[in-house]
Amino acid sequence: MTDPSLKLIVLKTTDTEALRQFYTQIGFEFAEEQHGSGPVHCSAALGHGVLEIYPLPDGAHADATTRLGFGVANLHSVLTGLGDDWTPKQTEWGLRAVVRDPDGRAVELYETIGSES
Repeated sequence: MTDPSLKLIVLKTTDTEALRQFYTQIGFEFAEEQHGSGPVHCSAALGHGVLEIYPLPDGAHADATTRLGFGVANLHSVLTGLGDDWTPKQTEWGLRAVVRDPDGRAVELYETIGSES
């Protein structure tokens, strides 16, 4: 049996710009893309995979039940950039804060050392 690896996360939203700004603050670098006649969307490298932000169809609502987790090199700096009063806590998994993206998804941020982020 082979070990699976994450290749793609697609987040759908009614406000692509707000979501792009939020995840940019975490450290993602987005480029605008369009595949064929599909919608214009944002794409960023995520390790050996991709994080994409797509617009939702009119009348649809974003799924706020998805929970994501990312390692970041400087958690305090990221939290300051997000602008809210997020307080990191030391856990058995390291320094961690749980924030919410503009659509309400819980996003766990872990401080990592070196190239692990």
